[in-house]
Amino acid sequence: MTSTRPPTEAKLTQPDPDAVLHEGYIRAIAQMAYVWGWPMVNMVNRRAAITQAPHPGLLDGVLPAAPRGQIGMLHNYIDPAETFVTCPNQDVVYGLGFFSLDEEPVVIQVPDFGDRFWVYALYDARTNQFGEIGKPYGSKSGFYLLAGPNWKGDVPAGIAGVARSTTELANAIPRVFLDDTDEDRKAIQPLINQVVAYPLSQFDGKMKTIDWATAPNIPKPGPKSDGETKWVIPDKFFDKDQFGAVLQIVPPLPGEEAMYAQFRALMAAADKDPAIKQQLVKIAQESEETIIKPFFQWKHNGKAAGNNWNRSVSNAQTGLDYFNRAGTSKSNMFDNRPTETQYFYTDVDGEGKQLSGASSYSVTFPAGQEPPVNGFWSLTLYNDRHLFHPNELNRYSLGTKNKNLKRNDDGSLTLYVGAKSPGDDKKQNWLPAPDGNFSLYIRAYWGKEGITGGSWQPPAVKRT
Repeated sequence: MTSTRPPTEAKLTQPDPDAVLHEGYIRAIAQMAYVWGWPMVNMVNRRAAITQAPHPGLLDGVLPAAPRGQIGMLHNYIDPAETFVTCPNQDVVYGLGFFSLDEEPVVIQVPDFGDRFWVYALYDARTNQFGEIGKPYGSKSGFYLLAGPNWKGDVPAGIAGVARSTTELANAIPRVFLDDTDEDRKAIQPLINQVVAYPLSQFDGKMKTIDWATAPNIPKPGPKSDGETKWVIPDKFFDKDQFGAVLQIVPPLPGEEAMYAQFRALMAAADKDPAIKQQLVKIAQESEETIIKPFFQWKHNGKAAGNNWNRSVSNAQTGLDYFNRAGTSKSNMFDNRPTETQYFYTDVDGEGKQLSGASSYSVTFPAGQEPPVNGFWSLTLYNDRHLFHPNELNRYSLGTKNKNLKRNDDGSLTLYVGAKSPGDDKKQNWLPAPDGNFSLYIRAYWGKEGITGGSWQPPAVKRT
């Protein structure tokens, strides 16, 4: 019998470069390109901006920044005025650096943090984490090498481990837990001063130090923003140095080859025909409003966690989950992978009504039912732009870091949320809110079974 099976080396027909693409087809491919490429164009533009820093320091006095191949570090909690990223965390001391790892690998130092929680989140161009460097992984102090997918050099003696990115574009965001006490702020300084990164060519096996408390200010050009910096500009999205650059520096995942072929055919058509390029600009503008903007609402992020909260899904390891990757990139860029952190968030109270400073609320954790973690947990309040709300207490989150929280007689813990103080006897448990809309966000770092398995539920936010 003659076999009818296809040949094992079938030749795949590629898009016809001379095809005249009609308007409906252009729209279908362009919208998918916008959803798929938005997080990566975001990354391309962040690297371009942050690495303009002439030396490690603080951009505009609030954001760690450094030249390509290095990192900057804070020495305290992040400044509440920052707009580089939404949903910042005031439980840790942050660092930040962007790399081009195929040009030259980077050495990143890990001091001996002892019992303190820490993790170095390493992100590729897709916003997915690579490598495992941190307390949840049992990482030891020493020197670690960050390398790109095409680097073929020798690993020198003295390197404790190698983390290889899937793309040449990568960045690192160290997070080191800090108690909200003067004693711990003093104790953490010699540790974070050893959190330093530099090109492999500068590695000499000796621990380098930088006094981050005296890091110089780097003036930030341009106007300030009342929301997150706009890292993706729809009018420029389909330019060669934006989406075009992504197609060049981010290799396709298995199964994405056909999608890349369609995207490249679309870009080629726009390059030949200015009318198509104008159509792409219009589609990008529409897609920003109708597809990307709704991701800012927490109900479009992750999955239901009970009591009108949602929880993160496939964070920082999205693979082909373009929906959650786009959602995270829009609403809370640079989250940790699930083995490191689980996130719970809500815009509404237990009855499904929008959280607003016009009302007051309570969040009560029954005795023994606070988020089960090996690391730490916190409840953070964000304004309607997912940034901090300035307040006289300079208080933006409550949780493990706070040593003066007052518990109820039965051992439960009630946190109060609202624009008005709940009273002097409850003030230490109060998160001040703006007069307008706001959201709440629970972090559970290095979760135990109840967190990782999904059985733990956040308590309902009750209007009081």
